[in-house]
Amino acid sequence: MTKCTQESFDFPPLKRHRIEARFSGGDITSDGGLLLLRQVDRRLGLLEAVNARLPDPRDARYVVHDQLTLLRQRVHALCQGYEDLNDHDQLRGDPALQTATEQEQVLGSSPTLCRLENRMGREAAVAISGCSE
Repeated sequence: MTKCTQESFDFPPLKRHRIEARFSGGDITSDGGLLLLRQVDRRLGLLEAVNARLPDPRDARYVVHDQLTLLRQRVHALCQGYEDLNDHDQLRGDPALQTATEQEQVLGSSPTLCRLENRMGREAAVAISGCSE
């Protein structure tokens, strides 16, 4: 009998780490669709384009998580249905979200993401849209 079910497939690597989707267990996340979102974002360059239009007023000496990583973390979590920032207290250590944001370390906390959102006002929306006032 022909076997038509693929048992595993590979995603592009994250630094030196191989990323493979399997259906047999191991380090598991319930949100494997994040890896597909990562591929779409990489191909379109959407969040990189958004990041390029937004100023980052933080002092680089004290920055742990760059703005692009925080944008990816927040947008990918929203795509998963995690609307509340307090969800990130758990999500920040999720292997799939870390891979989707191209990080190997724990991601930003809910207060860090809150500060990011609080500085995004009307000016940020105009900058993202590419329009001038």
